[in-house]
Amino acid sequence: MTAEYFSYTLNFKRPSGTSRGILRQKQSFFIVIREENRWGIGECGVLWGLSPDPKEDYEDRLSHLCQNIHLGLETLLNDLDPYPSIRMGLMTAFASFDSDDPMRLYSSDFTSGREGIDINGLIWMGDFSFMNAQIKARLNDGFRCLKLKIGAHDFDQEYQLIRQLRGQYNPDDLEIRVDANGAFDQKTALEKLKRLSELKLHSIEQPIMPGQWSSMAELVAQSPLDIALDEELIGLYSDEEKCRMIDEIKPDYLILKPSLIGGFDRAKQWIEWAENRDIGWWVTSALESNIGLNAIAQFTASESRSMPQGLGTGSLYLNNIPSPLVVEQAKLYYDLGQQWSFNFLNL
Repeated sequence: MTAEYFSYTLNFKRPSGTSRGILRQKQSFFIVIREENRWGIGECGVLWGLSPDPKEDYEDRLSHLCQNIHLGLETLLNDLDPYPSIRMGLMTAFASFDSDDPMRLYSSDFTSGREGIDINGLIWMGDFSFMNAQIKARLNDGFRCLKLKIGAHDFDQEYQLIRQLRGQYNPDDLEIRVDANGAFDQKTALEKLKRLSELKLHSIEQPIMPGQWSSMAELVAQSPLDIALDEELIGLYSDEEKCRMIDEIKPDYLILKPSLIGGFDRAKQWIEWAENRDIGWWVTSALESNIGLNAIAQFTASESRSMPQGLGTGSLYLNNIPSPLVVEQAKLYYDLGQQWSFNFLNL
């Protein structure tokens, strides 16, 4: 058995805005395992600035893993907690290698092409004409659940945009989620949540920056709008710390990004903790290429889910890896009539 890793730069079709700035490119890494005629691939979907992975020795760690791939997954996972994206990529590569079809990791009605996964339509930050154009396009595409990134502009302007949207579509016809990415100030967050709740939104993700458990707990207790935790889950390693966070904050939802929390086994553990506490959850990709998105979508399809998931980022890039993943009428499908292309990896 041998292994190697590759770096790949994904180029956005259009600069995409978040509360942390404008994204024009996104770097990913791929681990490829080979043995005779078998191979497997996994994406290390690191997101610099949000992933807790140390950047200074990231490639050194990848190189070390590839040089010692013969030691097996269980041994190689030791000491990888601080590198959640590498942990995710390594586990996916082994699962891909062990599968009869390297790109079909979980057997389900999704991978057989019979069933799609309900997803939300993502509205990226930008000027308001751009955001409006995105909203119209998503609605025309059949989406009835939209997720709006907020926090980069004047709150009153953002409020008016959502108010205008809600005036056209009632909650039974359109579910609206918003994601603040921690942009709200503690002093004004509750007031903003109360105003947003007037618009009958589904929920808000991470209204204030993570790590402020007592302040977030107060917001959850007082907010008339349901609160979902996203960045709050990132960078926690021990089970004790994770459970202590959930039990102190008592969120309404957890949002699971496997590339940022260390892989599917960690995601399954979060799901178990959430369901034991009557907390809702959904899975979200984190700007991976189609290789990472494929693995995340297949994992999500294998879990019992009851709401739209956040899995629609594959069309953002000019140079994504061609794949069978397609979005039709607000569902993500695995189209068996389309093929993967790995020319850039010489597979």
